[in-house]
Amino acid sequence: MSTSAITEAAPLSLCAREPHVPADRLVAEMVPPPRFDSVRFDTYVPDPNQPSQHEAVTVLSSFAAGLGGAHASGSGRRRWFARKPEAPAAPRGVYLDGGYGVGKTHLLASLWHATPAEASLKAFGTFVELTNLVGALGFQQTVRTLSGHRLLCIDEFELDDPGDTVLVSTLLGKLVDAGVALAATSNTLPGKLGEGRFAAADFLREIQGLSAHFRPLRIDGEDYRHRGLPEAPPPYSEEQVNKAAYATEGASLDDFPQLLEHLAKVHPSRYGALTDGLRAVCLTDVQPIPDQSTALRLVVLADRLYDREVPVLASGMPFDRLFSEEMLNGGYRKKYFRAISRLTALARDAKGLVEQ
Repeated sequence: MSTSAITEAAPLSLCAREPHVPADRLVAEMVPPPRFDSVRFDTYVPDPNQPSQHEAVTVLSSFAAGLGGAHASGSGRRRWFARKPEAPAAPRGVYLDGGYGVGKTHLLASLWHATPAEASLKAFGTFVELTNLVGALGFQQTVRTLSGHRLLCIDEFELDDPGDTVLVSTLLGKLVDAGVALAATSNTLPGKLGEGRFAAADFLREIQGLSAHFRPLRIDGEDYRHRGLPEAPPPYSEEQVNKAAYATEGASLDDFPQLLEHLAKVHPSRYGALTDGLRAVCLTDVQPIPDQSTALRLVVLADRLYDREVPVLASGMPFDRLFSEEMLNGGYRKKYFRAISRLTALARDAKGLVEQ
């Protein structure tokens, strides 16, 4: 291949991108990711050996149907899951708790789709995206923006620091007071959020306040954590990765350590925009993550790539060896396991990029 041909076909680079995302785009993009565009309650197949999965579909279907009336504010608010109609403190939200692979995000996205309201009156995002929205808009503007919504869906609800605990507790309290219904997924019951990541006991009131907004709905099934790490495909050679990057229209090509450095310069709220238009991500020299801050940034990027179904082709170390044993046994272990699972899935999707 001539030098001119290589120049013309040069792949994109994530490290060369520094996206600036308007705040209104952050709000407009709070919808289920493309991977969950077509999911519905009737496409969720409950495990016949797990009655809680069938119950979750029934409860959430009823919850969605009840959100079609007028905005639930003031005395007209519908009190979902209250045992007594007169109980004013009944939770106005549902919290899906269960292990990896039981379909919590599928169900949460199905709830969003099933709620009879315009898309502009429903919001769907990860916990990180919600906190990033507050960072972009400011607290008061976020409250004003979301207060007119019928439903706020929060995926991967985890509290990583005391500041987030107080912020989200206050935000959700104001939204519930405004009549917004809530739904969330996590692998940690509401009363135990934050355990293992910071001194949760010091913020017990805020954590209990969060718990009061939700009715926990347990979804049983085989827990991903009990199956161990997923087996990642073996990495390709650097030559194979480079060749695939040049041969694939819309592919990016970056040195992994340089990409990690670049992520520190881009706010995580912009990681979605960082991947705009990409059809594949090609990485060379994948190495173990050096520290926890870097690891958490990579988790966010992995989520955005997975949401957008962008295959990842890599040389160096397999993805199931990215995080140290200390990281995998620490307070953020669920995030790291999720990132390994998602990057492994995207690596399998990338096999077709390499000529056999």
